[in-house]
Amino acid sequence: MNQTREKIVGIIGGMGPEATVDLMQRIIRLTPATDDKDHIRCIVDNNPKVPSRIKAIIEGDGQDPGPVMADMARRLETWGADFLVIPCNTAHYYYDAVQQAVKIPVINMIDRVVEQVKTKFGKEKKIGMLASPAVAMTKLYTRGFEALGMAEAWPDPEHQDLLFSIIRQVKAGRISSDLHLQYARICTHLKDREVRVAIVACTELSALGGDLPLDTIDASQVLAQEIVRVIKHP
Repeated sequence: MNQTREKIVGIIGGMGPEATVDLMQRIIRLTPATDDKDHIRCIVDNNPKVPSRIKAIIEGDGQDPGPVMADMARRLETWGADFLVIPCNTAHYYYDAVQQAVKIPVINMIDRVVEQVKTKFGKEKKIGMLASPAVAMTKLYTRGFEALGMAEAWPDPEHQDLLFSIIRQVKAGRISSDLHLQYARICTHLKDREVRVAIVACTELSALGGDLPLDTIDASQVLAQEIVRVIKHP
């Protein structure tokens, strides 16, 4: 009896490398498996040479990452991927360039997160944002939340600067207990502003992890769940 071939996911990674590895670990943990063969085949381009989203978006003088990401997408398609994912929130600013470069689907992590917010926290009016300033500048989540009658709640400038510093330190591999304490302090700051739910909308923060003092929806976890659903429960 012929068995249906299981789909293969292509991962446009390296933004940053720690976040890409974190996504793969989440996929492994979520996959129902009793042996190697039960796990999901991933074709990964963990490419830290993608031009900086910080320089392109925040500083405004960097190379456009879109063409590089589109080239990665085409290569992953050629190598056998059935669909693609981008484990970086900010990089979804270039989602259209990636999708237009290939014939296979590209899962939109931002859309999946908004859908989960609607399902789990549909009555909330404020959604906290734990993310790079680039996510705020590009308004990646804004339209989706506004359609649900929700407003984004960002940390004040002092705490947002601290959060951006934390993101940079994770990229540099400088993870420490003190970094976790700083991250928790920012979450407490949002909670003190009557924010009950926040989006972990930076995959570096996903990789940092830790117990946080408010409810969160983690974009990396949402993406990992969607990958497993598409492949194991089509």
